[in-house]
Amino acid sequence: MSGIVREWSAYFVLLCVASVPPVWTAVATAGEPLEPDPVVQAEEVVVSATKTPLPVTQVTSAVEVITAQDMKRQNIRSVVDALRLAQGVAVFSNGGPGTEVTAKIRGGSANQTLVLIDGAIVNSGTVGSYNFANLTTDNIERVEILRGSQSMLWGSDAMGGVINIVTKRGQGPLSATGFMEYGSFASLREGGMVSGKQGAVDYSFSLSRWDTSSFSAVNYRRGASERDSYRNWQGSGRIGVDLPKDGRLDFTMRWMNSDVQLDSVSATSPSDVYGSKNRSQEYVFSGSYEQPLTGWWSQKLTLARAQEASQFLSGTLQRSLITGAFSTPFNSNNEIRVLSNRLEWQHNFQITKLLLLSAGYQFREQQGENDTGLTNRILSSNAGFAQAQFNLWDRLFATAGIRHDSYNVFGDATTYRLTGGYLHKETDTKIRGSYSTGFRAPTMNELYFPNFGNSQLGTEKSQSMDVGIDQYFFSKQLKFTGGFFWNRYRNLITTTFDPTFCAPFSTFGFCPQQIGEASTKGWEAGLSYTYSSDRPFLKGLVVQANYTNTMTRDLVTQTRLPRWATDQWSASVSYQPIDPLWITLIGRYVGSRYNTTGDRQSLPAFDVWSLAVTYDVTKQLQAYLRAENLFNEKYEEVASAGTPIRSIFGGVRVTFGGKS
Repeated sequence: MSGIVREWSAYFVLLCVASVPPVWTAVATAGEPLEPDPVVQAEEVVVSATKTPLPVTQVTSAVEVITAQDMKRQNIRSVVDALRLAQGVAVFSNGGPGTEVTAKIRGGSANQTLVLIDGAIVNSGTVGSYNFANLTTDNIERVEILRGSQSMLWGSDAMGGVINIVTKRGQGPLSATGFMEYGSFASLREGGMVSGKQGAVDYSFSLSRWDTSSFSAVNYRRGASERDSYRNWQGSGRIGVDLPKDGRLDFTMRWMNSDVQLDSVSATSPSDVYGSKNRSQEYVFSGSYEQPLTGWWSQKLTLARAQEASQFLSGTLQRSLITGAFSTPFNSNNEIRVLSNRLEWQHNFQITKLLLLSAGYQFREQQGENDTGLTNRILSSNAGFAQAQFNLWDRLFATAGIRHDSYNVFGDATTYRLTGGYLHKETDTKIRGSYSTGFRAPTMNELYFPNFGNSQLGTEKSQSMDVGIDQYFFSKQLKFTGGFFWNRYRNLITTTFDPTFCAPFSTFGFCPQQIGEASTKGWEAGLSYTYSSDRPFLKGLVVQANYTNTMTRDLVTQTRLPRWATDQWSASVSYQPIDPLWITLIGRYVGSRYNTTGDRQSLPAFDVWSLAVTYDVTKQLQAYLRAENLFNEKYEEVASAGTPIRSIFGGVRVTFGGKS
């Protein structure tokens, strides 16, 4: 299958080369720089729900969009901090900055949540989930969170939902921005960005660094005295070219290089570990070519690759936080290398104004190996999908789609999805609903890890449905959302101790089996309000709030699923008393939950509050302040994992040229 990727790569490059020269010629011969296009306020558009641009009022799926403006106003520095405030999403960290942190949606697991960066699938081929530890908000334009099973469009790993991350697209004249920040835990961040558009070419590039040296990965309140350091370099870029006849070329790249010191995070035996660390390098590349072929037929070709190499060092000495005794850590030094390729060619046919048909082919390939016996393994699949979108009088909307995936090691999977919605324009009320099936392919570790993997595993399967309502008031300044969801998971892969069953795979008696069944259900509610005026001390007000109730059940043991709270909510209030000043108060509540399976290791509820302030000293200079854990809440997201005490960070941003 690698040959297929090479052939399509060559085809993609030829298309690019054939298309670019006329554009560059036009740019070179232009006498004066073109005036930037006027900014037109348009309705927010979502792409991930249908793989075609769709106004948010016509989307029939449960979706939330976090914009760069939202993250900047709240002084959010990492993508997971934004996801923590999203509806239906649970995010928990295994310690401080740089330690493993994953996201999951609507009661699902982290490896049932598909994560894409600019079209590249970044879920690990060995463990299945994506580690958000090193992904900062630098040069990110938007984060789309699509809740509910999305396997019909996106394939494996999308049983719970999809998180789609998009890099900024340059616009306007050349601009450059630099920032520097210092704060608690000896934290220092600095970076810069340049962006703009010249003629048919737009661009954005960023480079940043983040260092801390005084945050304990295991909770210091349990007696940890050693402090752990973290270093993260990150670079990104996007170049786009507008082609003749409404065509478009896009190239993106993101690079992350990190080094983080670790401890032993365990509910029963936490330890300070000296010399333990994880080093990783991650690269994400993607390219796309869009071109209308006729007035009713357009196509998009996407090539993407994500690769990561991480090295774990187990350390030289550890001290138990239970007994205080020193010991030598078990030598588990290991390097893991994973690679994910994705090729997709999609064609859209506008049959009539009422009907849009989409059909596409996807090739996906994952490779993985490590130094502890997992030799280079390849999981690949070929998939075809078709979807029909109906739009009657801009009031009644529906989608229907089907997909078939064929894997090289364990067979096939067929999924489908149906959605519908009605928009009552006179009252700005939209009612929506969906029903879908989903699947997740087993990971390389579950299939092949030495003395553990079960090569006989098949796919996990799911059924998912939701109904919801979106209500707008005051020309869409105020929005209420609400809905109910239900999921049923079958053939779940669980690690069990069964010496008889596991004998062909494991001498330890532990191995993965497909015996799990689970269900999740609940309801969601959200509110957003935006107000602006010329009144004294009330220039602007932005209010956002989300609540999620999630009931989970392991149908085999009749217990709750681990790390899922029944109740979660988040809220933020941004107030602009005068033009240069924004003050934002942010709160997050997570209810009680269990750290592991079988309703064991109970974790208490917590609420954490933070404050963000930005002040535009001049048009070019902005000062900002962020205070986290304002009330010094004592809590743990994961049992024994470190969380921040009351902390404060301050910085400045300097901008030259146009606005970036």
